[in-house]
Amino acid sequence: MHRRIVLVALLAAVLLVPLGASAQKPIKVGMPMPLSGPAALFGEPASKGAQMFIDELNARGGVLGRKLELIVRDSKADANEAVRQARELILKDNVDFLVGTLTSAEGPAVSVVAKENKIVFIAPIPKTDQLTAPDKLHPYVFRVASTTTIEGRSAAEIVAKWPVTKVATISFDYAYGQDVTKAFVDHLKKIKPSVEIVDQQWPKLGEQDYNPFINAQMAKKPEAVMSSIWGGFFVTFSKQARALGYFDAIKYNFIGLGEAGSPETTKSMRDDYPVGIWGNSYDAFYWGESAAHRDYTTRLSKYLRDEYPSSWAVQGYIGMQVLTEAIKKANSTDSDKVAKALLGLTVETPVGPLTIREKDHQANRGQLYGKTVMDPKYPFAIMKPVTYVDPTKFMD
Repeated sequence: MHRRIVLVALLAAVLLVPLGASAQKPIKVGMPMPLSGPAALFGEPASKGAQMFIDELNARGGVLGRKLELIVRDSKADANEAVRQARELILKDNVDFLVGTLTSAEGPAVSVVAKENKIVFIAPIPKTDQLTAPDKLHPYVFRVASTTTIEGRSAAEIVAKWPVTKVATISFDYAYGQDVTKAFVDHLKKIKPSVEIVDQQWPKLGEQDYNPFINAQMAKKPEAVMSSIWGGFFVTFSKQARALGYFDAIKYNFIGLGEAGSPETTKSMRDDYPVGIWGNSYDAFYWGESAAHRDYTTRLSKYLRDEYPSSWAVQGYIGMQVLTEAIKKANSTDSDKVAKALLGLTVETPVGPLTIREKDHQANRGQLYGKTVMDPKYPFAIMKPVTYVDPTKFMD
């Protein structure tokens, strides 16, 4: 009898341990994100923002009684590498969801992988309209970033108020650059018909020598320029442009999209930054628009141990926040159920309420815009006044 009791107890223990262990397995989230090269200027803080959200969530007990685990892989801002990393994350690391990518080449490529594997993919940064275009949209892709249409039209509204008629553009020759430039030009011509586009330059993504493009553009004598060169590439471009007197020639009537006004960019350049241009950013530690944003900024500053914390962290943070709220709503980690829960979902984020539209899986994500100036409070340029541009009227 004693042996039977012992055997029954042992058998029960063997059966119960896997069940208990399974219930406590972390929810794995894979993040392909550039962590090296010029794109790391934005990719690294975005991944840290995601990790901060997860650390805070796990400290409160996680979601559905389970902790979250973030697995970040360096996509190198390359579409092929992002696809390879996404497949590995799904097949080898057995992630439950994907949140990530940065460039508008990576996002659509990883979206195909998500569709093939029927796994929810939330894009926190890629803006190209092609990501959620009707012929590319599928049940598992969602975006909490802005779009090229929103960004291009927002910039056009600003430039239309300048006393200029001869406008030029310079953008990388790939999805993001092409799409945002088209949106900018089309909208500018619509709201200010007197504008003439006198020049368009298209360096390849990753270009390091911008001198030929700058000289060619200066020869056309534009009065204003819209650029969407971003990240560490903008740093290189603007240093070369300043040396050639480019910004002086157009009287600093220059608007840098691709977050040329972000704290990461101005901090990294310091005295080399072309103060006086206009720029945009997803966030700014000095914005302080609401109590929620001020609280987030304080926590981020402590987390990163940085008095002037990153703007890009907010996109990784929001991506994880939206995913977690969908998991709660679905009461499941099943991708099909979470995908349905994401439709029409509204989440209170550090930058205000964001809603995922059902028709195109797109969040109403706008950005901050402003003219850059030097402020005695900071050792680098800031946007002042900094204004959040509501994207609603620019969303088709």
